[in-house]
Amino acid sequence: MARKIGNNSTDNNEILELSFAFAKRIVFLHRHLTQSHNEYVLSKQVLRSGTSIGANVNEAQAALSAKEFIAKLSIASKEARETRYWLRLLIETGFLDEEAEHVQSLMKEIDSINKILTSIILTMQNRA
Repeated sequence: MARKIGNNSTDNNEILELSFAFAKRIVFLHRHLTQSHNEYVLSKQVLRSGTSIGANVNEAQAALSAKEFIAKLSIASKEARETRYWLRLLIETGFLDEEAEHVQSLMKEIDSINKILTSIILTMQNRA
């Protein structure tokens, strides 16, 4: 029961891949913000929360119970919400251009990740 707990293995694989790809983009964003804008505080916050999503999704894959799986994915979901907050703050403070394609793509991606996480969590809670 520890592996591939979730509404199906396709969702698990999808969230694993999406969260990893998103983490890579966040690392590149952090690099850009520090090198181009000398912005270290907000960029560090978005780096921490944005990379934590995938780390928690990966930890969930080794869960020994459905309860543990849900708990890890719930943490990932909270980190996704926090990441969205930091991205929004970076936009509102002028460090990111809301109209830029890569910024719109990041926002769309974090919303997609959160929807998938929420779906998996709700499915698991209904099964429990």
